[in-house]
Amino acid sequence: MSKKSSRSHAQELDRYITPFRYDGSGKFHLSDHKTDEKGDLDKEKAQAILEANKKGLIEFQEKLYAQDRWSLLIVFQAMDAGGKDSAIKAIFEGINPQGCEVTAFKAPSSKELDHDFLWRHVVALPERGHIGIFNRSHYEECLVTRVHPEILAREKLPPKLVTKHIWKERFEDIAAFERYLCRNGTLVLKFFLNVSKEEQRERFLDRLEIPSKQWKFSIDDIKERALWPRYQAVYQDIVRHTSTPHAPWYVVPADHKWFARVVIGSVINAALEKLDLRFPRADKASLAEFKTVRKALEKEGKGSKKRAGKQ
Repeated sequence: MSKKSSRSHAQELDRYITPFRYDGSGKFHLSDHKTDEKGDLDKEKAQAILEANKKGLIEFQEKLYAQDRWSLLIVFQAMDAGGKDSAIKAIFEGINPQGCEVTAFKAPSSKELDHDFLWRHVVALPERGHIGIFNRSHYEECLVTRVHPEILAREKLPPKLVTKHIWKERFEDIAAFERYLCRNGTLVLKFFLNVSKEEQRERFLDRLEIPSKQWKFSIDDIKERALWPRYQAVYQDIVRHTSTPHAPWYVVPADHKWFARVVIGSVINAALEKLDLRFPRADKASLAEFKTVRKALEKEGKGSKKRAGKQ
């Protein structure tokens, strides 16, 4: 791709990135963000962008893996049925599984509860050259734990540390953690899939009615749905307090899964393009060695042809 066409492609993607990016500057109200946004697209136009983004991601991942300098951490947060699983499956289809790991964080184990709240997320971080995807993440520790205080009680913190400031302190810890990652070569991309309560209802009904989706349904989903206003308030607080220029949040309209995937894929491609990833170049000593090896292999090939001709 030429530099001209590359710039044009980046500019084209920007309309599906900037409107949904919040880096902590200015005010943020979750209610200001539409869940049913489609941009200027229909499904047919979106499909072309999705395919281009998928192709771009495959090429970028090859270079990321080969260069072995940067790593990419992608965080997905959403209400139940927000579309995290299907987005991961659709966007990352075709990439080399050797360079990508998906970690789904569920209720912490007894061993995990014997550590600080970030420990289990730290041990799952992607190594250099790899893409790490967190399906739910360290943000659960100031989301579900905040909505359900009884969970916090199981984390074995010294009582005097559990004060009214604990959520502010966790926001500060997470922001510092993400700044540390960025300073050490891990690009952090955070997506909140912003789905409406009505769309969640429709997706729950699908799960109940379609046999292949019934395994996804849990009665706990309905219990959590009853706490919708509380979750929305906490998500708003999370985005407000943990969005930074180096690790902004992308509040993705998620009622239309195809548009959500356009936004997510565009953000990832644009971010990787800025890293200026390249395949490593061989040094002079290696090139000289390659030349010697090439001659030996070519000589071996000529010998094989002569033997084949005599038979």
